[in-house]
Amino acid sequence: MKIVIIGNGISGITAARWIRKMSHFDIHVISEESDHFFSRTALMYIYMGHMRYEDTKPYEDWFWKKNRIQLHRSRVVALNVDNKSLDLDDHTVMHFDKLIIATGSKSNKFGWPGQHLKAVSGLYSLQDLETMENYSEGLHRAVIVGGGLVGIEMAEMFHSRNIPVTMLVREKEYWDNVLPKEEASMVSRHIRENHIDLRLNVNLREIVDDGNGRASGVIIKETGEKIDCGFVGLTPGVSPNIDLAKNTPIETHKGILVDPYLRTNIDDIYAIGDCAQIAEPSDGRAPIEAVWYTGRMMGETVAHTICGSSKKYQPGIWFNSAKFIDIEYQIYGKVPNQSTDGYESLYWEHPDGKKSIRIVFRAKDEIVVGFNLMGIRYRHEVCEKWIKKKTPVQQVLSQLSLANFDPEFSRQYESDVIRIYNQKTGQNVQIREKRSLNRVLQFLSR
Repeated sequence: MKIVIIGNGISGITAARWIRKMSHFDIHVISEESDHFFSRTALMYIYMGHMRYEDTKPYEDWFWKKNRIQLHRSRVVALNVDNKSLDLDDHTVMHFDKLIIATGSKSNKFGWPGQHLKAVSGLYSLQDLETMENYSEGLHRAVIVGGGLVGIEMAEMFHSRNIPVTMLVREKEYWDNVLPKEEASMVSRHIRENHIDLRLNVNLREIVDDGNGRASGVIIKETGEKIDCGFVGLTPGVSPNIDLAKNTPIETHKGILVDPYLRTNIDDIYAIGDCAQIAEPSDGRAPIEAVWYTGRMMGETVAHTICGSSKKYQPGIWFNSAKFIDIEYQIYGKVPNQSTDGYESLYWEHPDGKKSIRIVFRAKDEIVVGFNLMGIRYRHEVCEKWIKKKTPVQQVLSQLSLANFDPEFSRQYESDVIRIYNQKTGQNVQIREKRSLNRVLQFLSR
């Protein structure tokens, strides 16, 4: 059987590896971006000099031949559903028995004048990184349009080379469409403390042409102010890359629609990763989740189905992690960015304004549903168990030290969080579990 995978990101490569583990099928991976799989989340570290490109490849180049996974550096120009074939940009045709579409995301563009000029780029692909590098020498200022995780990464990249950065963000605080207002304010302050020019409540009107097809500045919609710059980063999010499925019988909405087994409406065609949209997502999960670990899970799931041991995609409790310059961020479960009926939030923030703990619970029964951490690490397995077991907040607080994953001799703040809860409720919750690896292992085994 011939399996063809379009896309060599985490989703496509995980699928290829698991299919090889479970079968002797003929496996082909097609990518126009790179010869080999690399860690997309490490792009920023190449630019900052922390890593080389070869350091971002999880597998040696000989790995693919040894495991009989054939790599093709090509672009798919057409998908022919009826005869199960792909037209490639070198005018060859590749047939398949089963097809996995793992084409990922593409950077959003909203029709701004000048968005196609030179020195204008997002930060998604290896080619985007090359564009940034090509225009960085002698750069007097960069302007980044949009917030979120990619925007702050790009700002940190330029900042690491002492290139002045201005950020245009339409929200009231940085990423406040995702973060609660206290955490969003913390990130906004931290950006400015790092001497990055953060402009909030503003929108891009146009990107200015220098007369030779290259960006030379931006104009703010609300004020008409022009900001001179030599590079414009467009980071207003990403969308599923479903271009290949257009004009085919494959059903799409925002993404390529798939069932719990990641099958499209067309027999023998599957979609995974950022381009896939779960038609009926499980409780607490979004239909499209463009994060690394869900792509990996989808790759493994679809491999089982293709190899005859059908397996539903079950991502479990939502989690994610990132960093805002040097403030680490973790989320587990449900943490609304605004006050929501039926839910309460216990929030503690350190006086330095760079650490916080938020525990979200249902008002009617005080069952914990989510955790938000800034500058403090909590153990994934512990938080997930509390949420899965529908643990009351008082019990969570009494065991809170078990979640702390900060270095052994670092200061702990669980007692501060409990003090706030006791003051608000008149309760007398006390820490009953002391942090130690043995205690954690005992808790997880129960």
